Amino acid sequence: MPFTRTTPSRAPGDIVSGSLPVRRIAGTERTKPSASRGCHGAATTATHIAATRQKPLASMQQSGSGGLNTMLATSPPSSQVKVQQQWTTWPCRAASPPPALRPPAVTAGQHVVADSRRTLGSAPVRAVAEQSETSPVPQPPPLFADEETMLANYVPVFVMLPMFLDTAPRHHHQLGVVTPEHELEDAALLRSQLRRLREDAGVDGVMVDVWWGIVEDAGPGRYEWRAYRELFALVREQGLKLQAIMSFHACGGNVGDAVNIRLPRWVLEVGDAHPDVFYTSSGGVRNREYLTIGVDDEPLFHGRTAIQLYTDFMKSFRENMADFLESGLIVDIEVGLGPAGELRYPSYPESQGWVFPGIGQFQCYDKYLEADFKAAAAAAGHPEWELPSDAGEYNDTPEETGFFAADGGTYLTEQGKFFLTWYSNKLLEHGDKILDEANKVFLGCNVKLAAKVSGIHWWYNHPSHAAELAAGYYNLAGRRDGYAPIARVLARHDGAVLNFTCAEMRDEEQPEAAASSPERLVRQALSAGWREGVEVACENALSRFDRRGYNQMLLNARPNGVVLISGGGGSALRVAAVTYLRLSDELLAGKNFRIFKTFVRKMHADQDYCSDPARYGRPIRPLKRSSPKIPMDRLLEATSPAPPFPFDPETDMSVGGGLAEAIDWVLDKIEWIFS
Repeated sequence: MPFTRTTPSRAPGDIVSGSLPVRRIAGTERTKPSASRGCHGAATTATHIAATRQKPLASMQQSGSGGLNTMLATSPPSSQVKVQQQWTTWPCRAASPPPALRPPAVTAGQHVVADSRRTLGSAPVRAVAEQSETSPVPQPPPLFADEETMLANYVPVFVMLPMFLDTAPRHHHQLGVVTPEHELEDAALLRSQLRRLREDAGVDGVMVDVWWGIVEDAGPGRYEWRAYRELFALVREQGLKLQAIMSFHACGGNVGDAVNIRLPRWVLEVGDAHPDVFYTSSGGVRNREYLTIGVDDEPLFHGRTAIQLYTDFMKSFRENMADFLESGLIVDIEVGLGPAGELRYPSYPESQGWVFPGIGQFQCYDKYLEADFKAAAAAAGHPEWELPSDAGEYNDTPEETGFFAADGGTYLTEQGKFFLTWYSNKLLEHGDKILDEANKVFLGCNVKLAAKVSGIHWWYNHPSHAAELAAGYYNLAGRRDGYAPIARVLARHDGAVLNFTCAEMRDEEQPEAAASSPERLVRQALSAGWREGVEVACENALSRFDRRGYNQMLLNARPNGVVLISGGGGSALRVAAVTYLRLSDELLAGKNFRIFKTFVRKMHADQDYCSDPARYGRPIRPLKRSSPKIPMDRLLEATSPAPPFPFDPETDMSVGGGLAEAIDWVLDKIEWIFS
């Protein structure tokens, strides 16, 4: 008998039985979602059999309130439970990897998530999500899915290490995990925190900034890796994987920055003598956070160019971390490509007075980029064209400027389009050059390269997308895709991963005056990566501990939920990894940690931790050489706008909603009474 999946209607924010498997008898009809709000929405139709996934009582007692928290997130309403069964998970064992994931085929009137028949036990399963005029209702996982099928929906979770440890003494510069004195700050505390992440939460790994300003601070070519080797050994000791960021930027002056880590002292001394090595605003203010891309090929740094500085740093990293690379500890090398490690211009620095939701400023007024623009304009037959002078100040709105105004703004003119194309193309070239060098450095290592793209969601709903344009993302709704060309650049470097931020943000949480849409932005950026054939990853932009933020991350990680495809593969749309920012005492405390553990479990598709990435579709293999350089006109072909892939309105693997939050409040009161 064929089976399909169904789910009860519900209103946003209600508790969702994320892992509820439902077997529905063929021939019955599914009701439309109810518009009314309530704990479980409208009543279901037809006869069905539901089974809850429960841990045995003994294991629940061992896990304390965390076990209860898991039940809250996964238990169905009592009116729908006809048969309950004990749910157990299988241990992770070696097996052949599932097939590579692919984007879904799209036909008129139907979004085909899967079009296959596969026998699971005695039941053939056909997983198809119909696309109606309204958004599809999220579906729970199938009843008879085996371990291999569910692991193919597994999303590994990494946690960003803190910029400083919460109990460390605060000096005037606020120490990081690795201090400027090349010491590992409070190794005992960090060991304890990592153990809790691994053993209690089942986290797959951690992400860490490898600061250029710390390692090569003593002088050109003088690298000190001792503290990082100690840190990496500690991570390996706890059985965690590692994502290493080559952090060529300074820290301090951006949203969320809690420490001040500058560029290497000797680089700043070069900048003192030659201030145009730094990004510069139209008002002449220098930004010492990252070297301008105008000096990528200028030998100003004791005979080396900026690109050579970054390359030599990565070479030294590979030489000194060879044992960690060979052992498989390090799985990703995220190459820093700009401020905050992101491929963008430093258009919205808090250190210069920017506040949300200001549009920011163009950062191309150093003499190197200005000369480059003048040469490009002359070559295009317009030597009279200058850099913009009407783009406003950091905290302006688009309509307060001549450049970004919706009606007749300069960005719509021939000159404005030329400037924006040049400005964004320079960013593409910069990222391409450094990734090509990184590919040569780590060639043959069992790692993936990655690059981070910033989620600049404010003014996304304004016609000009002003904040994105200022940062270098030439993105205009319905006119030009600013993210697909970046994905195409990444694709040539053996499929470098596109890591996108603000995955936790919801449109309804943003102020109306900001014309913001993080949800639409994330869909566009992730879809651009999938369409160009690269893996995508995501992370939260700001730390948060609430269920709504986690549920949004779960939705973005598996936009069409847990599904089956031919051969046992998982969701056609699935991110390669999720990184949570960041480790802190607040994350590990009480209710926050209970919810976080459920979040990790749901990212793992309700499966136990799996140490073999091949089993969930990320086989580790040696890095291959980048393909030939892509001509700029071919890169810009990707700017043709295309609609994003369909996303469900809610995740089918929720950590819970309003009812769970109410019970959390009760549990917190009980803990407070007995503490």
